[in-house]
Amino acid sequence: MQQISKRARVLTGGAALVALGAGTFGAVSANAATPAAAPAAAVKADAKNKNTTTSTHLTIDAATKAAQAALDAAEKENQRVSVAVVDRNGNTIVTLRGDGAGPQSYESAEKKAFTAVSWNAPTTELVKRLEQAPNLKDIPGTLFLGGGAPVTGKNAPIAGIGVAGAPSGDLDQKFAQAGVDALAK
Repeated sequence: MQQISKRARVLTGGAALVALGAGTFGAVSANAATPAAAPAAAVKADAKNKNTTTSTHLTIDAATKAAQAALDAAEKENQRVSVAVVDRNGNTIVTLRGDGAGPQSYESAEKKAFTAVSWNAPTTELVKRLEQAPNLKDIPGTLFLGGGAPVTGKNAPIAGIGVAGAPSGDLDQKFAQAGVDALAK
């Protein structure tokens, strides 16, 4: 068997590395140039097949406007409250904690907003339902006290406004409704 010189081995190894690198580069370039095929499920989900739906959501500006209107209504009556606005899925869009509002009011406002949008009804009405179905209060994330108002669009709930911290649920409800009313202006 013939021994290959060190120089020949280095040249052969270098040539092999260059060829390997060029092959890898070509494969990567070819893959980058070829667009990926769309997943089959995405192609079939379209409006023509009625597989999708469109929903309406409040913008951050609209949610802030509603929250500020509710807070302003409370401040006019010297009430210290927190206000929360949630989207259709109960996710918080914006919260405002008024000066001097109690520490419990922040979470209570979010829960009232969530409850109002979940049932598409003011929480003052939902309190009455507890008489027939007392277990409703056990649903996580809900709070059946006055102060939650739904926001609707095209006859469907799209958001909820919750107010907490006033000495009565009726006052909280009044301030939440002021937030809803501000969206109509």
